Amino acid sequence: MPKVLISDKMDPKAAQIFRERGCEVDVITGQTPDELAAIIGQYDGLAIRSSTKVTKAILDAATNLKVVGRAGIGVDNVDIPAASAKGVVVMNTPFGNSITTAEHAIALMFALARQLPEADASTQAGKWEKNRFMGVELTAKTLGLIGAGNIGSIVADRALGLKMKVIAFDPFLTPERAVELGIEKVTLDDLLARADFITLHTPLTDQTRNILSKEALAKTKKGVRIINCARGGLIDEAALKDALDSGHVAGAALDVFATEPAHEHPLFNTPNFVATPHLGASTSEAQVNVAIQVAEQMADYLVKGGVTNALNMPSLSAEQAPKLRPYMALATNLGRLVGQLESDRVKSIAIEVEGAAAELDMKPITAAVLAGFMSAFSDAVNMVNAPFLAKDRGLDVREVRHDREGDYHTLVRVSVATADGERSVAGTLFGNATPRLVEIYGIKIEADLAGHMLYIVNRDEPGFIGRLGSTLGEANVNIATFHLGRREARAGGEAVLLLSLDGAVEEPVLWKLCQLAGVKTVKSLKFD
Repeated sequence: MPKVLISDKMDPKAAQIFRERGCEVDVITGQTPDELAAIIGQYDGLAIRSSTKVTKAILDAATNLKVVGRAGIGVDNVDIPAASAKGVVVMNTPFGNSITTAEHAIALMFALARQLPEADASTQAGKWEKNRFMGVELTAKTLGLIGAGNIGSIVADRALGLKMKVIAFDPFLTPERAVELGIEKVTLDDLLARADFITLHTPLTDQTRNILSKEALAKTKKGVRIINCARGGLIDEAALKDALDSGHVAGAALDVFATEPAHEHPLFNTPNFVATPHLGASTSEAQVNVAIQVAEQMADYLVKGGVTNALNMPSLSAEQAPKLRPYMALATNLGRLVGQLESDRVKSIAIEVEGAAAELDMKPITAAVLAGFMSAFSDAVNMVNAPFLAKDRGLDVREVRHDREGDYHTLVRVSVATADGERSVAGTLFGNATPRLVEIYGIKIEADLAGHMLYIVNRDEPGFIGRLGSTLGEANVNIATFHLGRREARAGGEAVLLLSLDGAVEEPVLWKLCQLAGVKTVKSLKFD
């Protein structure tokens, strides 16, 4: 019988579900890391919230551990690479507290609009300053959503009920999904210029970090009010302090901070600033929901082998795994390539297979493409939840199976529709095991997709490769491998370069590359 440890405070229904589904369970909370390390070796599953830190040291001591289940969304307290290396599945419950978090954002919006915290403190101090607190109505105001996924769409629904106009910036939001939600899709600059209230509902990634930077805040409408119940790090907190002090930002409410717990912070005691201690998921209903969900998911995995909301494992049966694994690696890389090259321009994705690939179950391949595509922007996407997230965002996904013989014994092609037309990349397996890119945007090229890479489109002319090499050499950037393809057989046409590098390229170097004669496009890429 699988044995599970619940190491953080959790609704009792979690332990009940474990027992009902054939698991032995112990509830031992409040342990030190040394105490946890001393007992973790006897357990197959570990159910946690945010208090337990599942470090490499804990995982090294967990000789029998098969799954870690996080009752909630964030897994910052779990060393996922170390868990993956140990073969430990990490699961979370990304949708159990969506309503609760959305409602908290709405509550903070009301608090800002009517200055409720300050009015409460003043009144309870016996001041009765009725004329001091002049609020604003939400009706007819414009709410700007940065992120219109699961939580953002719930906020939009509630805001529309308050008779607000809702606009949204979200690279994944399609026009059709926007119409369905009753909101308007806009650019980030448009949102900043128009919104009376801005609320953030996006994960923290390299692309979204400081999305409300000093420069972005300067573009906002004077008197804007800002709410963040998503992730710390999305807002430049020092710049927000300056904007509040100057009066450009009329109010701000943060439930999350770049560094938590935030016992001290420059924003504290700033007029028109409201703070809560990461309470987005803190309702009794949400706590019950995530506890039930994590217990159900972990028990299904331990007893039946089912995988739901795993962050580091595909949804596969034991029979499928060996044959599909190299295809999923290929599909993930193709999706990640397109995601990094096209990102917010994509309206639909088509996954095509031919040859040996056409004989396989396409669902894992499709899920791998979507996970790769969306991983450029989300730190919580995986092969299990990627199809759901794509559907939730209105992304049109098509699967095409070709019963034909091509140039390769097996081929996977990923095509995306953008405003500028269709773009496609294709790859195959060498020796039925090694993923290899063989075509990018109609140009034949053979390359491994791994580590740090540069994608360059340039005019095919003598001397360009020398100029490129000199620029990278001056920046102390070493080229590991060099892959070249061109659209025409003679010089003067368009060429594509894919360079594997020994490390990341800094922004100033990328800028210098963009200035080279003949360069049309330069993109820095990253693969696992």
